[in-house]
Amino acid sequence: MTKTVLLIDDFDNTLFVTGLTLENAGYKTIKATSANDAIKILKSDVAVHLVISDYHMPGMNGVEFITELRKMPGRQNIPAFILSTETKDEVKKSALYAGATAWIQKPFKSEKLVEHVKRTIN
Repeated sequence: MTKTVLLIDDFDNTLFVTGLTLENAGYKTIKATSANDAIKILKSDVAVHLVISDYHMPGMNGVEFITELRKMPGRQNIPAFILSTETKDEVKKSALYAGATAWIQKPFKSEKLVEHVKRTIN
């Protein structure tokens, strides 16, 4: 069974590159340009095995999104990565405290991202 990764980023180029990286590794991707769009997707019956969210987004940042994800019935155990340029330790700690599975620094190396995904959902 092909695993599905939900990607959330308000920057189209990042969605494209991240999606292409994961699709080339054999994963299916669903893309959302905001946390609110991602929540709508997660409220549907689509299977999602992993979420990768940007931190800096308008409306709801990645940590706030993960906080909401952890409250969603039937979805609270989905692994969730933050993929961000943010370097402040306190922000990274807040993400882990909110329930993030991993923090991946942008720019990322494709093979490292795929390695994290494989380790988490395969």
